[in-house]
Amino acid sequence: MGATADDLLVHLREARQQARARVEEFHATQQALTRSRGDSDSDDEHDPEGSTIAWDQALLAASRDAARRHLRDIESALSRVEDGWDGTCTGCGQPIPAERLQVRPHTDQCVSCASTRQR
Repeated sequence: MGATADDLLVHLREARQQARARVEEFHATQQALTRSRGDSDSDDEHDPEGSTIAWDQALLAASRDAARRHLRDIESALSRVEDGWDGTCTGCGQPIPAERLQVRPHTDQCVSCASTRQR
């Protein structure tokens, strides 16, 4: 992959930094939400003014988990590239287009194989 591998490493390292920041942000927000509730046993399930704390916590937890998965994907891709991965699809063995790797630097499959796997 030559210079493309170097470009991909730079892109992945930037993506890792952004993903780590997102994970930390979700963690801090979750802690703040927990602190704001404190020991309150108020029933927010029937509050007509908006969403419930339970809903906010569930949404935040799902977002945090997605950010953590994205970070793991990026770290896995970094390891792959650092170990000399040549940019071929793990599904069909064909080269993954550089444009796809720019958009999804953590992918290990071409569009065709990735769309087949999702079905």
